[in-house]
Amino acid sequence: MNQPSPPPSKLPVSLVANPLLSSWLKFSAHGQVTVSPGKVEIGQGIVTALAQIAADELDVDISRVQMVRASTAVSPNEGVTSGSLSVQQSGRALRHACAEVRHIFLQLASERLGVDIDTLDVDDGTISGPGNVATSYWELADDVLLDRDATPDAKPKPVARRVLAGASVQRIDIPDKVFARPRFIHDWALPDMLHGRVLRSENARAKLVELNDERARAIADLVAVVHDGSFAGVVSETEHGAEAALQALRKGAVWTAGEPLPDESDLAAFLKAQPTETTIIDKRTAPPSAPKTRTIRRQYVRPYLAHASIAPSCAMAQWNGDRLHVWTHSQGVYLLRTDLALVLNLRAENIAVEHLEGAGCYGHNAADDVALDAVLLARAAGGRPVRVQWSRAGEMSDAPFGAAMAIEIEADLDPSGEIVDWRHSIWSNGHAARPGRAAQPALLAGYELKNPFPRMISTNPPQANGGGGDRNAVPLYDFRSWQIESHRLTTMPIRTSALRTLGAQGNVFAIESMLDEIAAARDEDPVAFRLRHLDDERAKDVICAAAKRAGWKPAKQPGIGYGIAFARYKNTGAYCAVVAEIEGDEDIRVRKLTLAVDVGEAINPDGVINQIEGGAIQATSWVLKERVRFDRQRITSTSWTEYPILRFSEVPNIEVEVIQRPEIDPVGAGEAAHGPVTAAIANAIFDALGVRVRQLPFTREHLVAAMEQAS
Repeated sequence: MNQPSPPPSKLPVSLVANPLLSSWLKFSAHGQVTVSPGKVEIGQGIVTALAQIAADELDVDISRVQMVRASTAVSPNEGVTSGSLSVQQSGRALRHACAEVRHIFLQLASERLGVDIDTLDVDDGTISGPGNVATSYWELADDVLLDRDATPDAKPKPVARRVLAGASVQRIDIPDKVFARPRFIHDWALPDMLHGRVLRSENARAKLVELNDERARAIADLVAVVHDGSFAGVVSETEHGAEAALQALRKGAVWTAGEPLPDESDLAAFLKAQPTETTIIDKRTAPPSAPKTRTIRRQYVRPYLAHASIAPSCAMAQWNGDRLHVWTHSQGVYLLRTDLALVLNLRAENIAVEHLEGAGCYGHNAADDVALDAVLLARAAGGRPVRVQWSRAGEMSDAPFGAAMAIEIEADLDPSGEIVDWRHSIWSNGHAARPGRAAQPALLAGYELKNPFPRMISTNPPQANGGGGDRNAVPLYDFRSWQIESHRLTTMPIRTSALRTLGAQGNVFAIESMLDEIAAARDEDPVAFRLRHLDDERAKDVICAAAKRAGWKPAKQPGIGYGIAFARYKNTGAYCAVVAEIEGDEDIRVRKLTLAVDVGEAINPDGVINQIEGGAIQATSWVLKERVRFDRQRITSTSWTEYPILRFSEVPNIEVEVIQRPEIDPVGAGEAAHGPVTAAIANAIFDALGVRVRQLPFTREHLVAAMEQAS
């Protein structure tokens, strides 16, 4: 009987897009291997994890691996660093490429040494065989041609032969940051560099109708005033001079009144009243197992959230004739290059965009916007580089925000309180308006020019890519029947784009709060209730691990509450369960978070723990404090006073358990914790105080409103 042929091997997705091996790896005669991924370091430790993968697959010491910052001039185009996909995409591609390159070197060594390839071994780049014959990567480097495409037939090492994968290697990027060596873009200074600042109105979408620049031109060290439509800025020899010239320019500016903003006091009503594009995300139908006896309907609200990067966005740009070099902390250097080419009507090949790390951001903040600002000002700099840094107020008002969300869930229950039907509806702006993905640019200054580009209305990625406002809206639980629908707003008075997790935080908050409420009404333990509705063993494992580590459920104490929540990020990524312990009196304090996470193979377990801890802390800050404030004319939360974030003294004790599964391909950890942490805190508040708070953040104001509504 003929056996079926095995399925053909496939290249990892990033190698399909960038098959040339030499774009990923280069070897020197001096004993080093240069690795050039297309993903960028944004604090998630990706350069370390990728160095581990390369060193493991090539059999070299990790100290020999030199990681190169992403650049459109030399790096493969891996799109944007987002969605917790760096290890999943870049890691798989790099492992495959290294496996193939290792085999290429072994083939050449076999020919040179006159021994069978299967008798050769590699130890720290030295290739040895029987009879003490030996050579090395470094000796063969000039003779191995890597200007060839990857093939699907390369076979990476089996898990059992990996040495560095699964080890908590010290992060490569940390020493520079600890010892204050320039690594962040904010700390770099190019030779003969000038400084620029851009003028913008406080009122939303106001247009510049008049500009008197006499005061600005009188400021010492001024090099140029740039004015094109509603875009205006200054270039100076010094940073102090740029600030002084900007303030002088502001006094000579006349603006229109701008456009009205929504009523912040009732975001849900605003979102539901806007024109929308409605999409059925998923639908499941089955005959009811029992008759419906009642329906419960709950609404959950998330405010607009700021990226609130610790350092305001910064970029440098330099023109050389019709060629342009940009230094940026954008998460997508190729995508930024695409939009710069559109705005400038320039060939993309004439633009080099190079990544430097920025001090804080996961998502689409102002990094791309400030790059165009620097480019437009650098046109007036006579070939000298221009550095532009936004102010704190500009960062908190002009950068894109994470979209506000109103989520309605209806659950039909049978006589015993079991769920027979589930309906989940989301009203929200789109969660993605990154550069480089549309026929028109998505950069702020592009909307301000005399011949402006149309403003982009944020969209949602398709479900196949994780979704946007609908991310994590489809339950993982075994409900018999459901309908999930998304209402994406087609107006956008407040600019929104990708913020960490996109819509997942809001949807997991809603789903897990609703489940907890149903379990409580049934007087059923919320852990048992979730386990009873799950078929996925990995999902059950993280819930059980978090519950066990937290000692679920500790004895009741006055004012202390415990809550649990679970999600699998994007329903395809990392599994995460959280037990929250909170203390509630006048304000809510999160005392402890216990998390269990399953990312498949954890390349660097300490890195996974760091990412889960960071996500848990950020989510706690979102939950307790953060919301963009505005009146009908402008954003008002333009400083840390009006936009408070979690203080070090308020950070909860965090314990993370990593369920290591080396036999399963790795997925990212960065965004797995946000939704479950949010919902676990909400559920712990109910356990402590007997009140359901369904509007974020869980401030005293919203807590009191929930109590009044409950009474």
